[in-house]
Amino acid sequence: MERRKRRQGKSPGLQLTATERQTLRAARGGGRRLSERRWRRIRILELLDRGWNLSQTAEAVGTYPREVRRVGWRYLELGLEGALTDDPRPKPPKMLDASQQAAIVAMVCGPPPPGHARWTIVLTAQEAQRRGVVGTVGRETIHRLFVNHALKPWREKNVVRADAGPRVPGADGEGAGCAEPTVG
Repeated sequence: MERRKRRQGKSPGLQLTATERQTLRAARGGGRRLSERRWRRIRILELLDRGWNLSQTAEAVGTYPREVRRVGWRYLELGLEGALTDDPRPKPPKMLDASQQAAIVAMVCGPPPPGHARWTIVLTAQEAQRRGVVGTVGRETIHRLFVNHALKPWREKNVVRADAGPRVPGADGEGAGCAEPTVG
Protein backbone atom coordinates (compact mmCIF):
# COMPACT_ATOMS: atom_id res chain seq x y z
CA MET A 1 0.00 0.00 0.00
CA GLU A 2 2.82 2.38 0.90
CA ARG A 3 4.57 1.58 -2.37
CA ARG A 4 1.43 2.46 -4.34
CA LYS A 5 1.15 5.82 -2.57
CA ARG A 6 4.75 6.64 -3.44
CA ARG A 7 4.21 5.72 -7.08
CA GLN A 8 1.30 8.11 -7.43
CA GLY A 9 3.60 11.06 -6.81
CA LYS A 10 4.35 13.33 -9.76
CA SER A 11 8.12 13.04 -10.04
CA PRO A 12 10.46 10.52 -8.46
CA GLY A 13 13.10 13.22 -7.82
CA LEU A 14 16.21 11.11 -8.18
CA GLN A 15 19.90 11.89 -7.79
CA LEU A 16 22.48 9.70 -9.52
CA THR A 17 25.86 9.09 -7.94
CA ALA A 18 29.05 9.99 -9.81
CA THR A 19 29.78 6.34 -10.58
CA GLU A 20 26.23 5.83 -11.89
CA ARG A 21 26.58 8.87 -14.15
CA GLN A 22 29.88 7.46 -15.42
CA THR A 23 28.26 4.05 -16.00
CA LEU A 24 25.41 5.61 -17.99
CA ARG A 25 27.80 7.73 -20.05
CA ALA A 26 29.95 4.68 -20.83
CA ALA A 27 26.91 2.58 -21.75
CA ARG A 28 25.51 5.27 -24.06
CA GLY A 29 28.75 6.08 -25.85
CA GLY A 30 30.68 2.84 -25.51
CA GLY A 31 30.49 1.87 -29.17
CA ARG A 32 28.12 -0.99 -28.39
CA ARG A 33 24.74 -1.07 -30.05
CA LEU A 34 21.94 -0.37 -27.62
CA SER A 35 18.31 -1.27 -27.99
CA GLU A 36 16.06 1.73 -28.34
CA ARG A 37 14.39 0.88 -25.05
CA ARG A 38 17.67 0.77 -23.12
CA TRP A 39 18.94 3.99 -24.74
CA ARG A 40 15.66 5.74 -23.85
CA ARG A 41 15.89 4.61 -20.24
CA ILE A 42 19.49 5.82 -19.95
CA ARG A 43 18.49 9.22 -21.35
CA ILE A 44 15.48 9.42 -19.02
CA LEU A 45 17.70 8.82 -15.98
CA GLU A 46 20.22 11.43 -17.16
CA LEU A 47 17.54 14.08 -17.69
CA LEU A 48 15.78 13.36 -14.39
CA ASP A 49 19.16 13.65 -12.67
CA ARG A 50 19.55 17.13 -14.17
CA GLY A 51 16.25 18.17 -12.60
CA TRP A 52 13.96 18.01 -15.63
CA ASN A 53 10.28 17.34 -14.87
CA LEU A 54 8.29 14.41 -16.25
CA SER A 55 6.67 16.13 -19.21
CA GLN A 56 9.89 17.85 -20.33
CA THR A 57 11.79 14.56 -20.11
CA ALA A 58 9.07 12.65 -21.96
CA GLU A 59 8.98 15.22 -24.75
CA ALA A 60 12.77 15.29 -25.09
CA VAL A 61 13.06 11.50 -25.23
CA GLY A 62 9.95 10.95 -27.34
CA THR A 63 7.86 8.94 -24.92
CA TYR A 64 5.06 9.39 -22.39
CA PRO A 65 5.35 10.85 -18.87
CA ARG A 66 4.06 7.54 -17.53
CA GLU A 67 7.16 5.72 -18.82
CA VAL A 68 9.43 8.42 -17.37
CA ARG A 69 7.74 8.02 -13.97
CA ARG A 70 8.09 4.20 -14.13
CA VAL A 71 11.81 4.36 -14.98
CA GLY A 72 12.42 6.85 -12.16
CA TRP A 73 10.60 4.75 -9.58
CA ARG A 74 12.34 1.57 -10.76
CA TYR A 75 15.66 3.34 -10.22
CA LEU A 76 14.68 4.36 -6.69
CA GLU A 77 13.38 0.90 -5.79
CA LEU A 78 15.73 -1.44 -7.69
CA GLY A 79 18.81 0.61 -8.45
CA LEU A 80 20.46 1.47 -11.74
CA GLU A 81 20.46 -2.00 -13.29
CA GLY A 82 16.82 -2.52 -12.30
CA ALA A 83 15.82 0.71 -14.04
CA LEU A 84 17.60 -0.23 -17.26
CA THR A 85 16.30 -3.79 -17.59
CA ASP A 86 12.90 -5.42 -17.78
CA ASP A 87 11.51 -7.93 -15.35
CA PRO A 88 11.72 -11.45 -16.79
CA ARG A 89 8.55 -12.24 -18.66
CA PRO A 90 6.76 -15.46 -17.81
CA LYS A 91 6.88 -18.17 -20.43
CA PRO A 92 3.48 -19.34 -21.61
CA PRO A 93 2.57 -22.90 -20.66
CA LYS A 94 3.10 -25.62 -23.26
CA MET A 95 -0.02 -26.26 -25.32
CA LEU A 96 0.84 -29.94 -25.83
CA ASP A 97 2.73 -32.24 -23.49
CA ALA A 98 5.07 -34.97 -24.77
CA SER A 99 2.43 -37.71 -24.85
CA GLN A 100 -0.02 -35.51 -26.77
CA GLN A 101 2.71 -34.59 -29.26
CA ALA A 102 3.60 -38.26 -29.74
CA ALA A 103 -0.06 -39.19 -30.23
CA ILE A 104 -0.56 -36.49 -32.88
CA VAL A 105 2.64 -37.44 -34.72
CA ALA A 106 1.60 -41.12 -34.67
CA MET A 107 -1.87 -40.18 -35.91
CA VAL A 108 -0.42 -38.19 -38.83
CA CYS A 109 1.96 -40.99 -39.78
CA GLY A 110 -1.06 -43.22 -40.30
CA PRO A 111 -3.60 -43.01 -43.12
CA PRO A 112 -5.86 -39.95 -43.24
CA PRO A 113 -9.51 -40.29 -42.24
CA PRO A 114 -11.98 -41.61 -44.82
CA GLY A 115 -12.90 -39.01 -47.41
CA HIS A 116 -9.51 -37.26 -47.28
CA ALA A 117 -6.53 -37.87 -49.52
CA ARG A 118 -3.92 -36.52 -47.07
CA TRP A 119 -3.48 -34.81 -43.74
CA THR A 120 -3.68 -31.03 -43.54
CA ILE A 121 -3.00 -28.82 -40.56
CA VAL A 122 -6.69 -28.05 -40.06
CA LEU A 123 -7.67 -31.71 -40.48
CA THR A 124 -5.02 -32.75 -37.97
CA ALA A 125 -6.33 -30.24 -35.40
CA GLN A 126 -9.91 -31.40 -35.91
CA GLU A 127 -9.01 -35.10 -35.71
CA ALA A 128 -6.88 -34.61 -32.58
CA GLN A 129 -9.88 -33.02 -30.89
CA ARG A 130 -12.33 -35.60 -32.22
CA ARG A 131 -10.15 -38.52 -31.05
CA GLY A 132 -9.75 -36.97 -27.62
CA VAL A 133 -5.99 -36.45 -27.83
CA VAL A 134 -6.43 -32.79 -26.80
CA GLY A 135 -9.33 -30.68 -25.58
CA THR A 136 -8.70 -27.78 -27.92
CA VAL A 137 -5.79 -27.07 -30.20
CA GLY A 138 -5.14 -24.37 -32.76
CA ARG A 139 -3.73 -24.57 -36.24
CA GLU A 140 -0.54 -22.72 -35.31
CA THR A 141 0.19 -25.21 -32.50
CA ILE A 142 -0.15 -28.09 -34.96
CA HIS A 143 2.00 -26.20 -37.48
CA ARG A 144 4.78 -25.69 -34.90
CA LEU A 145 4.57 -29.37 -33.96
CA PHE A 146 5.03 -30.34 -37.61
CA VAL A 147 7.99 -27.97 -37.98
CA ASN A 148 9.66 -29.29 -34.81
CA HIS A 149 9.32 -32.87 -36.02
CA ALA A 150 10.14 -32.04 -39.68
CA LEU A 151 6.78 -33.43 -40.77
CA LYS A 152 4.99 -32.50 -43.97
CA PRO A 153 2.07 -34.91 -44.01
CA TRP A 154 0.45 -33.19 -46.98
CA ARG A 155 3.40 -34.48 -49.03
CA GLU A 156 2.85 -38.18 -49.62
CA LYS A 157 6.53 -39.11 -49.80
CA ASN A 158 7.41 -37.46 -46.48
CA VAL A 159 5.25 -39.65 -44.26
CA VAL A 160 6.06 -43.21 -43.30
CA ARG A 161 3.10 -45.51 -43.85
CA ALA A 162 2.92 -49.28 -43.57
CA ASP A 163 1.05 -49.66 -46.87
CA ALA A 164 3.52 -47.55 -48.87
CA GLY A 165 5.94 -50.42 -49.44
CA PRO A 166 9.72 -50.26 -49.39
CA ARG A 167 11.24 -47.18 -51.00
CA VAL A 168 14.87 -48.20 -50.48
CA PRO A 169 16.42 -51.13 -52.36
CA GLY A 170 16.83 -54.23 -50.25
CA ALA A 171 20.13 -55.91 -49.40
CA ASP A 172 19.78 -58.24 -52.39
CA GLY A 173 19.79 -55.32 -54.82
CA GLU A 174 16.14 -55.74 -55.79
CA GLY A 175 13.78 -52.82 -55.47
CA ALA A 176 12.86 -49.47 -56.93
CA GLY A 177 15.57 -47.52 -58.68
CA CYS A 178 18.15 -50.30 -58.64
CA ALA A 179 20.07 -50.57 -61.88
CA GLU A 180 21.47 -53.81 -63.27
CA PRO A 181 25.25 -54.01 -62.95
CA THR A 182 27.04 -53.70 -66.26
CA VAL A 183 29.94 -55.92 -67.22
CA GLY A 184 32.42 -54.62 -69.52
